[in-house]
Amino acid sequence: MKRSVEEMLASAEFRHLVARRWRVSIALTVALFVTYYGFILLVALDRTLLAQRIGEVTTLGIPLGVSVILVSWVLTAVYVVWANRSYDAEVARLRQLLRE
Repeated sequence: MKRSVEEMLASAEFRHLVARRWRVSIALTVALFVTYYGFILLVALDRTLLAQRIGEVTTLGIPLGVSVILVSWVLTAVYVVWANRSYDAEVARLRQLLRE
């Protein structure tokens, strides 16, 4: 059964999809902000901790800073995997309902 665009926009399926996308986006954004600003706060509030040597020339701040970058890559990958496996498939299904 072919649906109109207005019917699709008002449907519970579409609203559920939009709500799921927002929940995933907000969760990943919060995780990124906590990671990034947590590191920034650590730099601002406890420099002596980050200045501790963990090797001949490396301090603790270096691997923690690199880990902030790696966490952002992981969060991006999580979103891409979720979008490719779940979101895009659902969008394609809803588009098909508009065409049929």
